[in-house]
Amino acid sequence: MAKVSILGSTGTIGKNVAFTLARLDFIDEIVMFSRPSSLSKAEGEVLDMYDALAAENILCKFIPSCNFEDIAGSDIVLITSGIPRKKGMDRLDLAIPNAKIVRDYSKQIAIHAPDSIILVVTNPVDVMTTVALKYSGFDKSKVIGLGNHLDSLRLKMFLSNYFNINSSEVHTRVIGEHGNHMVPLLSSTTIGGIPLDYFIGPVNLDVDVLINKLKSAGNSIISKKGATEYGPSFAITDLIKNIITNSRRILTVTTYLDGEVEGVHDISLGVPAVLSKKGIKMIVPIHMTDIEKEEFYDAANVIKECTDKVMHYLED
Repeated sequence: MAKVSILGSTGTIGKNVAFTLARLDFIDEIVMFSRPSSLSKAEGEVLDMYDALAAENILCKFIPSCNFEDIAGSDIVLITSGIPRKKGMDRLDLAIPNAKIVRDYSKQIAIHAPDSIILVVTNPVDVMTTVALKYSGFDKSKVIGLGNHLDSLRLKMFLSNYFNINSSEVHTRVIGEHGNHMVPLLSSTTIGGIPLDYFIGPVNLDVDVLINKLKSAGNSIISKKGATEYGPSFAITDLIKNIITNSRRILTVTTYLDGEVEGVHDISLGVPAVLSKKGIKMIVPIHMTDIEKEEFYDAANVIKECTDKVMHYLED
């Protein structure tokens, strides 16, 4: 059985993740951490979720709290706190406002839950993963960002719908930045084990339209309903499930790179990694075309510039 603490539990993502996690049979305790001013709301969310879980005879202990001591013993601490992205905003626009929050929370996690794994969701997630790594002092294998896992699921869904086939037949991956500089690895995408290239011509798939749709997916949802909700929540729950169950699945997450992929170092980016109960077990080698490599370097340069600005701000 596992304990998960959610920092930012009263936000749209935090409360949805809490509810989906509570329905897993290996999660028995969830800390709904919030600011003191939001504690009453966290308590209300807990009461509401208890009512819902009673319908399925699910017993999971919720702890609404604004005391960092309550996160002690957590297997995973999820950081969702921060200013959410609004219509028309780029994820990088949130870097400076959210960096201080992630920095301060990471320091507290190191004090009160030093054996935990930190899962970062706060945007821009690639930059915030580096912030969490630095200020927690954790090994890089234990600081993971949601990264391109959600982007990869979205691409999988787009292709599944386009070809009208079960999504389990689609194997694809997005790497790089979780943002405008994401890199869909179409060169290694397969449909039923057959390379995507064999399908593009006969079905008249417009790759450029597909990529633009993928990159604008989050903004499209935000413009229509104000926030992304179910997709990120289930993607986060999926990551937590795979970590806690020691699945050793390969998922695309944000991790700090030290030359493992195309010599990129000193920044965090989305890459395929094997997940285990100890965090990231290994970074998986990637084969890319020359164009994909160029796009990956572009993503690295953008994130490097933003990360340097954020670190300079935090150190002043």
